[in-house]
Amino acid sequence: MQFKLYTDVHAFYDDTYDVLMRHEAQNLIPLGNLIIGHEGKDKTDWRDPVNWFMATISDARGIQLTAIMTPPHNMTLYATDNIINPEAITCLIDGLQDREIPGVLTEKALAAYFANAYALRKGITFKTTMSQRIYELTAVNPDIHKAGTVRLLDEKDIHFFPYWAEAFYAAGSYGRTDMAIPQEADPYLYRIASKKLYILEDNGIPVSMAGFTREMQTAIGVAFVYTPPYERRKGYATSIVAQISQLALDKGFTKCVLYTDLANPTSNSIYQKIGYRPVCDSLQLKFEA
Repeated sequence: MQFKLYTDVHAFYDDTYDVLMRHEAQNLIPLGNLIIGHEGKDKTDWRDPVNWFMATISDARGIQLTAIMTPPHNMTLYATDNIINPEAITCLIDGLQDREIPGVLTEKALAAYFANAYALRKGITFKTTMSQRIYELTAVNPDIHKAGTVRLLDEKDIHFFPYWAEAFYAAGSYGRTDMAIPQEADPYLYRIASKKLYILEDNGIPVSMAGFTREMQTAIGVAFVYTPPYERRKGYATSIVAQISQLALDKGFTKCVLYTDLANPTSNSIYQKIGYRPVCDSLQLKFEA
């Protein structure tokens, strides 16, 4: 097995893009990050590849394992064709040396195998912070009721959007029961300027939000789905996700991809009614000393 560490994101892109595309929906995060780094249009925060960890493990048959980490985020892995090669895992851990890894986010079996091997080697433990399911959609169920109207998030929404954003992050964070109070406008104005987030209005009142994340060759990610507690159980989340999913298909993407928390049966049910179908399960694991 050969460990190859990359410092040039373009070389990493050339070597791994086609491999990752074998499971495009499953590899939404590493593919999306790879494209961001390769295009180099946005280098804010973690998006500058100068700080990334990029590596492949190969043998005579080619790449067997791909690893990418965009600090401070978890490492994402892909075992080529979803065939876990124990020698490749060992080779990656050897190549990591003393590099700190906060956690791993990847397909369930691979995440568990890597985490067990890494924790044993380092003498540490790990815990599951979220059990997820990856879904993809190729057609929106035409019977879904489209409540309200969808529009792009814009600067006039700055009076409420930061609070919705922090509530969304808190809801998706393991162990958190409170949300941060926004202090600076810039991070939220950055999100607004991306023109990837949408608001659902009912009678002119914002009631739900959702948006797009990473854009790939034929797929686009859907995320940031949030409805305030006082507006739930009215079909708003279903409506906005259905409407922006159709918008993505109308733009030419052949599939929409999203992650769900398996601990939330309501959202999993909603997405399946819209037309999303399971691709695989994924684990988000955190390492602890």
